[in-house]
Amino acid sequence: MSLRPKATRRTAALASALTLGLTLAACGGDTDPGDTATGGTDGATEAAIDCGIFEQAPFDQFGDIDGKTVTLYTGIVTPEDAPYQEAFKAFEDCTGATVEYEGDKAFETQVLVRARAGNAPDIAIVPQPGLLAQLVETGSVVAAPEAASKNVDEYWGEDWKAYGTVDGTFYAPPNSANVKSLVWYSPAEFEEAGYEIPTTLDELKALSDKMVADGKTPWCAGISSGEATGWPVTDWMEDFMLRTAGPEAYDKWVAHEIPFNGPEATAALDAAGEYLKNAEYVNGGFGDVKSIATTTFQDAGLPILDGACSLHRQASFYAANWPEGTTVAEDGDVFAFYLPGETADEKPVLGGGEFITAFADRPEVQAFQTYLTTPEYANLRASLSPSGGWVSANKELDASKLTSPIDQLSAEILQDPNAVFRFDGSDMMPAAIGSNEFWKQSTNWITGTSTTDALNAIEAAWPAS
Repeated sequence: MSLRPKATRRTAALASALTLGLTLAACGGDTDPGDTATGGTDGATEAAIDCGIFEQAPFDQFGDIDGKTVTLYTGIVTPEDAPYQEAFKAFEDCTGATVEYEGDKAFETQVLVRARAGNAPDIAIVPQPGLLAQLVETGSVVAAPEAASKNVDEYWGEDWKAYGTVDGTFYAPPNSANVKSLVWYSPAEFEEAGYEIPTTLDELKALSDKMVADGKTPWCAGISSGEATGWPVTDWMEDFMLRTAGPEAYDKWVAHEIPFNGPEATAALDAAGEYLKNAEYVNGGFGDVKSIATTTFQDAGLPILDGACSLHRQASFYAANWPEGTTVAEDGDVFAFYLPGETADEKPVLGGGEFITAFADRPEVQAFQTYLTTPEYANLRASLSPSGGWVSANKELDASKLTSPIDQLSAEILQDPNAVFRFDGSDMMPAAIGSNEFWKQSTNWITGTSTTDALNAIEAAWPAS
């Protein structure tokens, strides 16, 4: 790839680095202990001024893209979009190309409208494999370039590449990732009571029983989320489906190759019910089992802070829901541990992520899509998130660049060689199920419907084709 003259490139990159340093310094004042911007600034500045990656293959295959423009469309809006745009500056400074960023809260609806109307962006950051498949059906998505495909082979697991593949064609490399298989707790409570982090499901059950014996209501939960009420139950069920039935059965269940109400799914929901529908276990700080349906998912874990409950199963993104001043760390006010498998060696991981989907194959678009698959981008992007909230499953991600302890934990889980990652099942199911009947029946199940009746209703609602 032809770069701009070195003097011009160095000047532009230095200006970007100075801007970046000021931005991170300005953000540093309000961060929690351990989440300061100091660690990320130097690494980000160094990465921002290093154009060496673009002087090497495979980028030379894309030719001179100086002055070219790439349009990018996403659901990530202000202020969360700032680190994304900062991370694109290295590409812009070193190649001379421009990335035009557009964030839209209505992205998931509008990207389909635009694709069908022939007005798609060059690249979209797509948050679900199901949505990717719908976009591919429009005929507007182009296959990923070979350079990006090779990077994914090298830096990600096969499961991640599979989620970006539709009908045997690899379209969309992965971008960020999140971990849903987490249980939040109070480190101080665990230390005072002598509780240990469980490493198996049996140990998790024993811990819950020990807390009951100690006079506590161990678990708190909430599934209220407006029109999406019920979705946290789907995560519980999917986590237990992975653990009690295994990843192969999970895949078949998500694809409806085995019935939604089959014995595997029944066992999984009943396993979740041993916690969520156990009157001795829930709902600490809120009421009885039925109070789970009226407690918002945002508020659900907060009673951990005053000791009204001890455990809350929720994803890594829940770190943003703790009140200002809460220290999220292994020695802080709250932290999380991995929701264990049936054995200590089994590491099933439920999570989500984003996929870099291209609608054009011009050289500058392919070059940018390839850049987003590199370890250099992943590490720069991590450095630009001093308050946390961004993790990649890229195997070359340097966890030391993640300033948030919960992000570091997520990266550790994702990079575990024994980890078996599976995407959120409801996000891959037909909309009539994943964002409709599954949510509805999950809510009914909490308020009294039996496992059999709830699963039968979902199975009956599955689209015929």
